Parts: sequence; structure tokens; C-alpha cells
Amino acid sequence: MSEKAVCLLGVPLDLGAGRRGVDMGPSAMRRAGIAGRLRRLGFSVADGGNLEAPVAEALDGPGGGNAHYLGEVVQVLEALALRVRRERERGFLPVVLGGDHSIALGTVSGMTGGGAGRLGLLWVDAHADANTPETSPSGNLHGMPVAALFGRGPEALTRVGGFAPGSTRLDPANTALIGVRSVDEPEAEVVAGLGVRVYTMEEVDRRGIGPVADEAVARALDGTLGFHLSLDVDALDPSVAPGVGTPEPGGLTYREAHTLMEAAAASGGLRSLEVAEVNPILDIRNQTAEVAVELVASALGKRILRG
Repeated sequence: MSEKAVCLLGVPLDLGAGRRGVDMGPSAMRRAGIAGRLRRLGFSVADGGNLEAPVAEALDGPGGGNAHYLGEVVQVLEALALRVRRERERGFLPVVLGGDHSIALGTVSGMTGGGAGRLGLLWVDAHADANTPETSPSGNLHGMPVAALFGRGPEALTRVGGFAPGSTRLDPANTALIGVRSVDEPEAEVVAGLGVRVYTMEEVDRRGIGPVADEAVARALDGTLGFHLSLDVDALDPSVAPGVGTPEPGGLTYREAHTLMEAAAASGGLRSLEVAEVNPILDIRNQTAEVAVELVASALGKRILRG
């Protein structure tokens, strides 16, 4: 398989979110022309279609406990982990289109399972997504994938992808959260316990996105075979990406986000990526999906000038 082969995988899942709509994210990004953008960059693009995902209307409710739709979400994540692993082993670079951000647990599990080697993580998000059912104010699973990646949370989540209960998939030393500006107080204690590096928007403001991006990428590549890039579009300021369910003011600007993606591309270390939380119901003329597609193109090598 060519080094420039990409597989698009849609995950129309919104059971992990607090409001409906992100299940239409994959369609919105396809409509924004993601396949054509990547082909113009020289990639061979295979569209693997959408995984099956249940909708809330067909279910009896979120279930008991403070982890809503746990069984249904885990079923989708297991299927995603299997599919990502298969495409990785076939030589494709998986590009996963969400869907709510719980999908990251499936993607990273697929990229790290089966003796895949050490992987770094760039997590670009307004939120830390490190809650557990004990700390979450909502019970929504899209706020829990970072904790689960490090073995924290319900056993069903920590086992996704064939891992032993409580297993970690990543080394905290190779993990960077970027753009964070909203962390629940009990969640902050979980983040501190994980030992990951968090670049808040305060730090981005003080230091500038260039130094932050370079440092985060270096961290993700230190002793690894490459890194996974997980982009929640609410990392961007709502003026740039209005179509999100949990907007937080004061986010990354359009150019800051592109600078970060360009740093990831320039490193040569990108092994997989996903875009989550595009909500067309809340969007304005598909603006957020179009920005998301532009950022994916930058992460995969698009430049203002070649060379």
C-alpha cells in the first residue's frame, strides 16, 4: 500500500453527547469535499462508508448509572477499533469522521492494539475529556475518553479494543492536550493524576501557538512510532466553528488551528486522525464542517506555498 493512502471512516454516533446532531457530522464533512481535498494533495482516498450506530429514539433510554448509553456506545467503539486496526494493518492512514468525541477511544484502541508499537497523542479540544462516572456532571461519555485511554472509568470502556480492564494505551509522557479552557473541578484532579501535559488557552495566549505546537509535537514523537491527532472542533473559537454542542469562548483562532495542523504535518509523524463534534444542526451554512475539512487538509500536508 502507498504511503499516501487514506481511508475515511464515518462514525455517526451521538449517544455520547448531551444533544443531538453530531451523528450528521460525517455527512457534513463529506459534503464539504474532504475526499477531493485529500486527492488534490496526492493521496489515494478510499471511503470506507459509515459504521452502524444506534439512535436514541430506537432505545429505551440512557440506562442506569452515570455513564449514559454505555453498552450501545461500547458496541460502536469496539467495531471502530477493529476497523481502524484493519485499515492500519492494510497500510492506510485512518481518518475518522465523527460523531461525538467518545469515538477517540475506539480510534486510539485500534491504532495501539495488536503490538502496534508506542503511539503519541495530540488531543486538541476545549475540554480535557478526562471525567469518569464519579466526576462527570452529565454522565455523557464524550467527556470520558481521555480517562478511559489511561485505564480510568468503567471496565467496559477500558476494555475497548481487546485491552485488559484498566489498561493504558498510551504513555502520559507522549500525550499533549491543547486548547483546553473548560475543566470540571473534580475532573482536574483526574487530569493531574494522569500526568499528561495540558496546554491551556492561557498558555497559548502567553507563549504563542508556534512554540506550543512545536513542543507538543516533539513530546508526542519522543520515543514513539508517530502520533494520533484527535481534533474536537470546539477547540476553535465559536466565531470560527459555531456548529458545536459545547461551545466555549476564547478558543483557537482560524490561523492558530492551522498552525497546529501544519506543525503536525511537517513533523512527518502523523499516523491517524479524527475530527469530532461537528454538529450541522447548530452550524451556519456548513461553516464548521468546511473549516474541519480545511484543517484535515493542513494536517495532511496542505501548504500556502509548496516547498
